[in-house]
Amino acid sequence: MADLPIHLEFALPDWVVPHVAAWPRARDDEARMRLVLGLARESVERDDGGPFAAAVFSEERVVAVGINRVLPEKNSLLHAEVLALMLAERHYASHNLGEAGLPQLTLISSCEPCAMCLGAILWGGLRRVVSGALREDAEQAGFDEGPVFPASHRYLEARGIELAHGVLRAEARELFALYRARGGRVY
Repeated sequence: MADLPIHLEFALPDWVVPHVAAWPRARDDEARMRLVLGLARESVERDDGGPFAAAVFSEERVVAVGINRVLPEKNSLLHAEVLALMLAERHYASHNLGEAGLPQLTLISSCEPCAMCLGAILWGGLRRVVSGALREDAEQAGFDEGPVFPASHRYLEARGIELAHGVLRAEARELFALYRARGGRVY
């Protein structure tokens, strides 16, 4: 049993913090999405993961970001949304980002969240999610988004989570083409 793994560690690449710091204040959803799409593009261009990125915002301030680390870290759970949520929870020292006393937080994601990420959003306590590319855009590029249905979105909305879809969709969808053109592995 000496080789039983008992520790897990991961980190975002060193370029992420200066990349985020270089962006101007994100005062609306489109500006926030541009920051997220910039992260995803940089990740693709550096071969640092897939064409997905996400960020948790409090108003115009970035609280935490995530880029897809599935392939580099060899871990199927390290989606951009999950990483952004985990890092935001660490920032606020809370497993519930909807907890009383915390600011209203918004997750901005380069693509509609997959089935796993929708669960993480629900259990993470977020109240608002904005996405760029749609599920069908990811699936057309070959990605498997899992069992996400219109009823999935209705369920989240019934639980008080506001969903906005298709913000800068065309720009977000272009990331899939860039990823494929650069020989990115679809997983």
